[in-house]
Amino acid sequence: MDLYEHQGKELFAKHGIPVPRGIVAEGPEAARAAAEALGGPAVVKVQVQAGGRGKGGGVVLVDSPEEAEAAAERMLREGFQGRRVNRVLVEERLPIARELYAAILLDRSTGTDLAMVSVEGGVDIEELARERPEAIRRQHIDPEIGLHPYHLRRLTGALPNELRDLVGNVVAGLYEVLTTEDATLVEVNPLVVLTDGRVLALDAKVTIDDNALYRHPEIEMLRSAFPIDPVEFRAREAGLQYVKLDGRVGIIGNGAGLVMSTLDLVHQAGADAANFLDVGGGASADAIATSLEVVLSDPAVRSVLVNIFGGITRCDLVARGLLEALERVQPTVRIVVRLDGTNAEEGRRILREAGHPMIVPAETMLEAARVAAELANAEAAR
Repeated sequence: MDLYEHQGKELFAKHGIPVPRGIVAEGPEAARAAAEALGGPAVVKVQVQAGGRGKGGGVVLVDSPEEAEAAAERMLREGFQGRRVNRVLVEERLPIARELYAAILLDRSTGTDLAMVSVEGGVDIEELARERPEAIRRQHIDPEIGLHPYHLRRLTGALPNELRDLVGNVVAGLYEVLTTEDATLVEVNPLVVLTDGRVLALDAKVTIDDNALYRHPEIEMLRSAFPIDPVEFRAREAGLQYVKLDGRVGIIGNGAGLVMSTLDLVHQAGADAANFLDVGGGASADAIATSLEVVLSDPAVRSVLVNIFGGITRCDLVARGLLEALERVQPTVRIVVRLDGTNAEEGRRILREAGHPMIVPAETMLEAARVAAELANAEAAR
């Protein structure tokens, strides 16, 4: 669960991390009033769950409340990188002397938390890590031991003496957010030093572990502020495990591992998946039908790949579910179907005898991925 910047900053402030004064506005007039309350000059920031806002026009420095109103009106009207925008954050303008970087994230490869501090902030941190890795100080933290002063000394050792304690306090606060709020990522870019010597988190990126939300009902309630994708909402209402992606091939499978491998095969075949959809191990014909309806309701989908390994889910039931779904909706794209396992031959027979013109059978996963990719690319080229 990725939080908006203003939500992340509310968590930061709760744990003692200094942040700028800011006011959330859901309309142009509210943005104007917010700038007036902050003294006139301000920064208007689009609130989306995406990076690159500074480069893409999502952060605007304004000199007056009127300019804040105009900036907010544009952001709310145009959106950001294809995402709908329903709010902006209006913050005070601050005299910045220096920009730094700080973050802590879960390193799954080592089973530890990885803290990072750089004397260079406000830049593409991935590019910096790739081209000059020595510019970022890293420290793994064993969760059974926790954060200790010697960790902070190592992380802040490249900073001037007068900044080490201040930045160390921020890192300690980030670690507190990570551990007490069950976050998997807390990042500040930039962490700024003001001309008066104060250190503030000018930005906030926070990702909360979805599996831990039951322990944080106040954070789970923040979901109500997020724009709802109608396809994701429909899948959630049906109890399906669905994640929207950026490709053109709709994916339906049973079992997370099978779906993930299907995504990889589609990519290798020259296309990308439009979604992750796992119908589960004991999916009924109705669940298969609902899944297909959900995937076909995404306008980005140019072909569909149904990849089922029959176990608890019998392939004959899958076949009937597909045909039932095609009675509810009129697909405009081809549906590649690969069935294997329990009653696979019966399922193939049902589909073969139905002779539906939009169903393309495939014998293997590789063949199914190749055909689905070719169909999607051909449709997109039209």
